Amino acid sequence: MPTIVTLPGDGIGPEIMAPAIELLRTISEDFSFEEHLFGGAAIDVHGSALSEDTLAACKQADAVLLAAVGGPRWDTTDPGKPRPEQGLLGLRKGLGLFANLRPVRPLPALYDASPLKRERIEGTDLLVVRELTGGIYFGEKTRTDRSASDLCEYSVDEVDRIARVAFDAARTRRKRVASVDKANVLETSRQWREVVHIVHRAKYNDIELTDVLVDNAAMALIARPADFDVIVTENLFGDILSDEAAMITGSIGMLPSASLGAAGDPGLFEPVHGSAPDIAGTRSANPLAMFLTVAMMLRHGLGWETEATAVESAVDRACNGGLRTRDLGGNATTAEATRAVLDNLDG
Repeated sequence: MPTIVTLPGDGIGPEIMAPAIELLRTISEDFSFEEHLFGGAAIDVHGSALSEDTLAACKQADAVLLAAVGGPRWDTTDPGKPRPEQGLLGLRKGLGLFANLRPVRPLPALYDASPLKRERIEGTDLLVVRELTGGIYFGEKTRTDRSASDLCEYSVDEVDRIARVAFDAARTRRKRVASVDKANVLETSRQWREVVHIVHRAKYNDIELTDVLVDNAAMALIARPADFDVIVTENLFGDILSDEAAMITGSIGMLPSASLGAAGDPGLFEPVHGSAPDIAGTRSANPLAMFLTVAMMLRHGLGWETEATAVESAVDRACNGGLRTRDLGGNATTAEATRAVLDNLDG
């Protein structure tokens, strides 16, 4: 019986977690769910975005399913006060989740929902592989009254292991990897490029490797997104580029993600969108990214490929049938979107 730790979090998080659990119970009655406070909700109760008990439970689970964290209620520039996002960083570090996978595949039925022209996005099917536990987010930080600094640091081993994840993923796709860096300026990027090429020469000569500077990658994602297959990059660049790529689908409410560590360790699965406090309680939150996140959990966390494909197909069929939530230009509620997907799953 797989044990899933659920972290509803903040804002619309609980509103999209409930449909996700309903979807999983429809797929199988064998799941065991263990809910914990996380993010701002945990700060209110425990004074910390990630309690020791929650981290311990996540380490013992088969997979961790997270909805969303954050909100203006907990926004602060005071480095001494807790922020919801610190829970995410702590969970990634605590579980050793070094590889973040974000697929971007706009559905043909939703091409017209994208701010980009149909002819630009047609055929887009890319995967962003983001290094998750190194770089500027985790480097030493200093702050005085007159200055502040954030250290960006990477080891050879950290780059080596994320490069292998990207190349392995490319072998199951179209065998092309774009390694994104800023090697014309940053020493960490020069090392990144060297290590990625060493890994490529050693084991992955069947994969086409291209180096792309991050500013050029940002432009190409808008101008020619279908040219990309797998993008591998460091933590900060991956955070920015994956959110940019999200708009290709028409809404950030359509994108799932998976954060993975060593084989056999529990992964963390979460939709890319945030907590959307402006629509919390309006029953209009789009649950589709959460459903697609469930599919990634089934595939990468539990090895349930058949069930993962069934969920993805159900979302496709629901959208082909006209399902549109508010962010996609329609008026379907969270409950109506959930029903449409479940009906197609059964069918």
